[in-house]
Amino acid sequence: MARRVLPGFGLSLGYAIAYLGLIVLLPLAALALKAAGLGFSGLWAAVTTPRVFAALKLSFGAAVLSAFINAGVGLLIAWVLVRYRFPGKRLFDALVDLPFALPTAVAGIALTALYAPNGWLGRWLEPLGLKVAFTQTGVLVAMVFVGFPFVVRTLQPVLETLDRDLEEAAESLGATRVQTFLRVLFPLLLPALLTGFALALARAVGEYGSVIFIAGNKPFESEIMPLLIVQQLEQYKYGEAAAIGVVMLGISFAILLGIGLLQRWSRRWAER
Repeated sequence: MARRVLPGFGLSLGYAIAYLGLIVLLPLAALALKAAGLGFSGLWAAVTTPRVFAALKLSFGAAVLSAFINAGVGLLIAWVLVRYRFPGKRLFDALVDLPFALPTAVAGIALTALYAPNGWLGRWLEPLGLKVAFTQTGVLVAMVFVGFPFVVRTLQPVLETLDRDLEEAAESLGATRVQTFLRVLFPLLLPALLTGFALALARAVGEYGSVIFIAGNKPFESEIMPLLIVQQLEQYKYGEAAAIGVVMLGISFAILLGIGLLQRWSRRWAER
């Protein structure tokens, strides 16, 4: 009988469940229990204030919009990196990973210096009526920045493994380039694109460091949910902070679950 490098199924599964429970499930359970300590009336009062609704709308609205932007631009950039050769390609490819390595606080300061009214770009945009820093637009820009690499790095391996014969066969049958992309390539790329979209969305929803510097943090206008949680903690309102965290957790889980179901459907559709 051949020896296995890893232990058997039972032992491996036990380790996996124990690790998952300790690292993920136990903290989430503690968060839910802390919020439950407020009681239903206190929990409802903590999460239904106009300020919470405004922050919730901005956080998830900007995160979804930034994920859509990153999905479109990331697909284009991944296509260019895989399909074309040009001077400086390796440098351009390395720059894609910069938001991964750059501390979020540094990213926030850099974006603020760039888009502030006296910044390099802000001084030219301000006279045109385009104010970015200290507005909701600044929140969107920061979320796009931190979520950008996820789509590119998710799509690149899939694009590299696509068989060029599929495109040639479609073109030989009279399909245009647009038809070849939409009917042949896009169904194969859709599961990976949805994965990148979900990763970019998850990163944007929980982003804090890069957003607070450029957002302005005005209540009801440019205040995000993570900042609201930090403010509750600074006021020693741990139950209220946990309640807001539970709301974010529930909405994020529902969105990711929906994307996961859409991924399964897209894979089955592509296999037909």
